[in-house]
Formats: sequence, structure tokens, C-alpha cells
Amino acid sequence: MARLAQTPGLTDVQTSILETVREFVDKEIVPHAQRLERADEYPADIVDGMREMGLFGLTIDEEHGGLGESLLTYALVVEELSRGWMSISGIVNTHFIVAYLIAHHGSPEQRAALLPKLATGEMRGAFSMSEPGCGSDVAAIRSTARRDGDGYVLDGQKMWLTNGAYSSVVATLVRTDDGADSRSASPTGSRVGNMTCFLLEKEPGFGETAPGLTIPGKIAKMGYKGVETTEMVLDGVAVPDSAVLGGPEQVGRGFYQMMDGIEVGRVNVAARACGISIRAFELAIAYAQQRHTFGEPLAGHQAIAFKLAEMATKIEAAHQMMVNAARLKDAGARNDVEAGMAKLLASEYCAEVVQESFRIHGGYGYSAEYEIERLMREAPFLLIGEGTSEIQKTIISRGLLKEYRL
Repeated sequence: MARLAQTPGLTDVQTSILETVREFVDKEIVPHAQRLERADEYPADIVDGMREMGLFGLTIDEEHGGLGESLLTYALVVEELSRGWMSISGIVNTHFIVAYLIAHHGSPEQRAALLPKLATGEMRGAFSMSEPGCGSDVAAIRSTARRDGDGYVLDGQKMWLTNGAYSSVVATLVRTDDGADSRSASPTGSRVGNMTCFLLEKEPGFGETAPGLTIPGKIAKMGYKGVETTEMVLDGVAVPDSAVLGGPEQVGRGFYQMMDGIEVGRVNVAARACGISIRAFELAIAYAQQRHTFGEPLAGHQAIAFKLAEMATKIEAAHQMMVNAARLKDAGARNDVEAGMAKLLASEYCAEVVQESFRIHGGYGYSAEYEIERLMREAPFLLIGEGTSEIQKTIISRGLLKEYRL
């Protein structure tokens, strides 16, 4: 086992899970990732293997058919999957967030109906906040749910749904007119108290997958291929009161529910960044020992050796911050600042580590035959996903000012 990114204090069960996932990554993901990514092909065989291992139910409690593992276990599994291919981690990321939202905010009926199917992977989850006109400014959401008899009718357009096609339930944040009329702390004064999260069930696939709910097609991307990213069009989607996350009494609480889920997502992005960084380092240190220049291996040149030292140090720092944020959440403590710090540091360091690995590869790094070329296209996504670095700095600074207020 490599020395980098070790996590002390794991249980025997956690260690066993990670060893199994690591072996799966090395045998079933790494050898196929380049071909699948180049073809933008959905990794059906890999997903089937993940289902067989029970990874879709990793954090779902045993009562509902899952493994009942912690956020830390989930983050470390995501780190391993991302080391193989970041797109694979994307397949489980939004699924885990939806499972978390249902487990922590869902009604007893929602938990009983959805969690067992999510645990087996029979039903997959997607998470929807962004829209064409808003990304980081969640309070600017314009999609609506209006009262209609004993239920609601949803209209609007959502954007950037990972698992948009293959999912069967989408946790969707929209604006309602019957929630509390509170105001956010954002400079725009946008209302967040009248936002509600709905669990929209649909058939997997593209086109009209439920009455009024359309998944138009895949969005073409620079990287993060294989896993589909889609839009979602809501045109008169009728749902009952029971589709509100947590039940009708939770109308108007959607923003706060989703932000709780986003904290889980930020730990996930930090874990993804760590996984990609580890892979970039593995590629660099192997290449630096195999490639010879001026009569000796690249690693024998101080300039390259120092790059490797800096890359490893950044990986270690990012990994430890990610682990800390996950453990805080598992302990029931607030971790918005720590999750923001972990996501900020890990994603920025990931971009730097991948670029250094690319430089060590020289001209070969620009070739699509080399894995580092793919990582160069994947790393930038992490600077944006689950909130940009600037958003993380806003979250961190606000949290610190509250703690250190004079």
C-alpha cells in the first residue's frame, strides 16, 4: 500500500471495504477508463459491478437494505473510484446526496418506499438545483410549483443534472408561493424561505420520462464523460403533496434541506479531487523513473524531484482536510466551514498537481494515448462543481466572522 493519503483509525469493516474497492478500481476501471472516456460511453459493466458490491447502498442504513456506513467511508470510496476515473464517482455522488436527503429529511413513508430501492441501485438518484440563469446564486431559482387542488404543478427548466437520464428520482428545488417568506443574507435579498424540494419520480431514459417531465439529451462536455449530464424541462408536472421532501409540513424548507445535502456534496468533491491528484502523482512518479534525460532518470534531476515532493505534500494536506470535514459531519457537528475549506483546497491543489504531472510528462502528456491528458480535462470541473472556489471563500469567511465576531 502506498504511503500517501492514509487514514488512521479506520475500522476493520472500513478497511475491508476500501481494499475491495481499490482492487475493483485497479482491475475493472483503470484498464477501461481511457476507451470508455474517449467514446463517451456509459460504463454499464462497471456500474453493474458496483451494484454487486453494494456501493449504491453504502450510506443507507441496514434497516433499509444498505450497509449503514459513514460519510467518511463514502468519501474514501469516492476517492478510490476517482483515482480510477472521476466519472464513476459522479454516478454515485448525486445518488448518495439524494439518499442522504431522504434519510435525514424524508418522511417515514418516503424512507420506506425509496431507500430500499436506492440501496440496491434498482432506483438511482439525481439532484437538481441549477438552472440556465443561475448557478451559485441558488436564491435566484425561477422554476415554480403552484398549488393545484391537493398537490402542485411544476414548471421551469433545470440544468446540470448528473445522472439525469439514468435516475428514477430527482430531488428538485423550486420556488413555491405557500412557504415562509424569509429573506436570505445574499446581497440581492432573494427569498429562500419559499423554496421547496420535491422528489420527482420518473422512468430512466431520455425524452418525456414522466408526464410533463422531459430529459432532452446529454450535454457535450470537455471532460467528465461517460456519465450523462442533462437538462430537465418541467412543463405542467403534477405531483401530490406527498412528493414534498419530508411531507407537506416541509413546504418552504427546501433551501435549508438542499444546503445540508450540499455539505455532503462538497466533501464528495474534495474526495474526487484527492483521487484524481493521487492518480496524477502515481503517473508522474512512475514516468519520472522510467524516462531518461541527460543520462539519468527524470527523478534524478532536482527540479523534477522537488515537483514530486510538492505534489505529494499537497495531496496529503487535501486528504487530511477532506477526512476532517467528513468526520465532523459524522459526529453531528456543523461542518460548513470545514467542508468549504476541504473543497477549496482539494480542488485547487488538484488542478496544480495534475498540471505538474502533465509537465513532467512533457510532450507525451499532450497525447490522448496518455492518461494524464484525460486528467487535464477532468480536473477543471472540480473548481466549479458544488460551488466555485469563490463561493467556498464566501462560506468560509462568513463562518469565521460569526465565530470571531467582536
